[in-house]
Amino acid sequence: MIEQKENKTGLWASLVREMRQLVARPAYVLCMVVAPLFCSLFMFSLMHEGLPHKIPVAVVDQDHSSSSQDFTQQLGALESVDVQYKVNSFTEARELMQAGDIFGFLMIPEGFEAKATAGRQPEISFYTNNAYFIPASLLYKSFKTMSVLASGAVVRQVLLATGVEESQIMAKLQPIAADMHALGNPWISYSVYLNNSFLPGLLQLMILLVTVFSIGSEIKRATAREWLRTADDSIIVAVTGKLLPQTIIFFAVGLFYLAMLYGYLHFPMQGNIWHMIFAMFLLVVSTQSFAVIIMSIAPSLRIGLSAAGLVGVLSLSIAGFSFPVPAMYLPFQAMSYVLPVRHYFLIYVDQALNGIPLYYSRWHYVALILFAVASTPLLPRLKKALMRQVYVP
Repeated sequence: MIEQKENKTGLWASLVREMRQLVARPAYVLCMVVAPLFCSLFMFSLMHEGLPHKIPVAVVDQDHSSSSQDFTQQLGALESVDVQYKVNSFTEARELMQAGDIFGFLMIPEGFEAKATAGRQPEISFYTNNAYFIPASLLYKSFKTMSVLASGAVVRQVLLATGVEESQIMAKLQPIAADMHALGNPWISYSVYLNNSFLPGLLQLMILLVTVFSIGSEIKRATAREWLRTADDSIIVAVTGKLLPQTIIFFAVGLFYLAMLYGYLHFPMQGNIWHMIFAMFLLVVSTQSFAVIIMSIAPSLRIGLSAAGLVGVLSLSIAGFSFPVPAMYLPFQAMSYVLPVRHYFLIYVDQALNGIPLYYSRWHYVALILFAVASTPLLPRLKKALMRQVYVP
């Protein structure tokens, strides 16, 4: 009974000590609450329309015919295009693009209407600034669509002039009709894609940094032995007392993310929200365990923060958010599955987007649970480093 009471007192004392540190140091509040909430609100407001609209472009009309003017007017009617400049030469349009005033331009050559009417295949050229990938991709799609529509309109006029009936023209213009469905993101919203992947990645980065900083600071400030004494010299009690308040705060931030994504913004949620809540909790504790592993292997604040920052930033690239993992080199494919956020992302795809039974996501939940306990065998090594209390600048 006395031993149990001492263990309980040790854990409570560690919790109180950690909560005092969290309140006393503004860096914790900034990294755990302010930065994640600010970034989330910034991303939500930045992409509230889903995709960029009315991207500025220029049109080089060297034909000045009724057909070219009608083409320009229809181009400007597209949702993603804003024809802000009408210039007379390629040089003027290129200078506008180099100055950053436009993201692309389209050239209508001289004799466009005459060649189109005579069936001599006039060429329409368009240029996009692919240094800005998203607007350039949208403009390329819009320019391509208008070029195809213009070609179809010319063919339609020629066929009508030759006596072909209207009902037969569409079969000649489009012999195969495509029926497309955008699964998971029917609005083609960049906000749905980016926020569901970037925000968990950002949360993982902040958890890694804060966990490493909180443990490394004990060594740097020569308070590691005091920390252990507060926990009755139990490394398990010490780590639990230090990380539990952080777990609660980070999990609350994660719940805020989920509430905003699936409650307020109504992003796709085909499955049970409790599956995502459980996955978010596992993401928090598994990432904390990953940070403990880093500090157990390299018990230095400087090296630990560098490793945590490297892992957190690289996870945004190799976890499969922006580039498919099967297309990566084999070493990077294997590395992606060593990141907790990768398994969270796959759970999100299974549960939120596809709504498949929980059974098919079981191994990703198991992986996160294994991450959460993976640091346990290394705790004795961490305790030795804390007892030595040697700070390497």
